[in-house]
Amino acid sequence: MDDGVLLIPARPTATAGLLAGAAALRGMEVRALDAGPGALSAALTGRSVHWCGGPAAGARVAGPLGIGLLEPPDDWLAGLPWWATGRGIRLTGLGEARASLRGPAFVKPPREKSFPAAVYADGSALPELPADTPVLVSEVVDFAAEYRLFLLDGGIAAASRYAVHGRLDSAPLDADPRAPEVRAFAARLAAEAGGGLPSAVTVDIGFIAGGAGSGGGRPAVVEANMAWFSNCYAADPSGVLDTVLRAAGPRERVPGADLAFVRV
Repeated sequence: MDDGVLLIPARPTATAGLLAGAAALRGMEVRALDAGPGALSAALTGRSVHWCGGPAAGARVAGPLGIGLLEPPDDWLAGLPWWATGRGIRLTGLGEARASLRGPAFVKPPREKSFPAAVYADGSALPELPADTPVLVSEVVDFAAEYRLFLLDGGIAAASRYAVHGRLDSAPLDADPRAPEVRAFAARLAAEAGGGLPSAVTVDIGFIAGGAGSGGGRPAVVEANMAWFSNCYAADPSGVLDTVLRAAGPRERVPGADLAFVRV
């Protein structure tokens, strides 16, 4: 019986290392990307291969190894209702943002890390990249606390707090006093706005400082990301692995509803 292969970078991140340990406990083989896709394809013919690593390497191995990489669409965040974001967000091109921004805005690439996600003073401060580079432009808000949710079929498979007032401060979700609010917000999001995401994905949520809420601050979506390229922080590695295996596994096993989210 083939228990599958988890492919990780030659120089694995801390998250890849944790998931490698969880995969080994399940009887999966863990392989490092220390050879070209062609050589790996020959060595792994007939095996169920999954990827945990960056998008550039993922793009190189996905075709030869038959991996379907699920990604949230660029426009998902900008299309959410106000109750889910708590701020104005639009998807545009970098050239348009450079020409139109007259004051501070938070600007980031939707998925790729082509330039730093940050508050930019105005359009002139944005990087010199192609004008059609997609960007999300958001009103500037302060998140009092931020949480990473690994979602599988709309439910939380694993979760972690990762920041407090913008500073790294990780802890398991259930060790955080806001856990009930996080879970309630995630359930509403899945019920009312989750249809635009793949079945395995990472969604970050935060509490906007100064808003209403039992702990101070209203919950809002920060962003969505590829589960196979997301730091697990203090989340349970086994639950994270469940999400990653679905999000970056054999293309022939991708559910029909997820085909629109496969990276091409």
